[in-house]
Amino acid sequence: MNTYTPILATLGFVMSADQSSTLLVHRNRRTMDVHYGKFNGLGGKVLAEESIYECICREINEEAGITCEQVVLRGTINWQGFGGDGEDWFGFIFRIDGYRGTPFTKNDDGELIWHPVTQLHTLPMWEGDKQFLPMVFDADPRVFHGVMPYRGEQPLSWRCARL
Repeated sequence: MNTYTPILATLGFVMSADQSSTLLVHRNRRTMDVHYGKFNGLGGKVLAEESIYECICREINEEAGITCEQVVLRGTINWQGFGGDGEDWFGFIFRIDGYRGTPFTKNDDGELIWHPVTQLHTLPMWEGDKQFLPMVFDADPRVFHGVMPYRGEQPLSWRCARL
């Protein structure tokens, strides 16, 4: 049996003050980006010396220029075969319900734009995101744990439990 060594990452969705919209990055600045043209939350790879909480706070600060004040773990996802080279990723999904500062309007990846949560399904994004995003924003306090293998840009399946 091979050892499973995924890339550990965080993905965060910053909420507006009235909790109706979330801040997304439109990945439109680098044409060689595997995410090019898609909308996504903010986040990135966990560094060896940090916790997942420290990672999401650092990434939100680097990518949006704000300081997290209220962070809620909403779930985890095991994405096998995801990314430009078919890497395995394990992601910790957060909702940021409170923050300090004024978000950037753009960063190195693209424009930062507020979008109504009820309209996210209409945006160009990874197909698999449409499976788990409703659980990021719903009122169910249980944390979800999902598995979503990918081939190319398409999810092959999705299974999930809430605890």
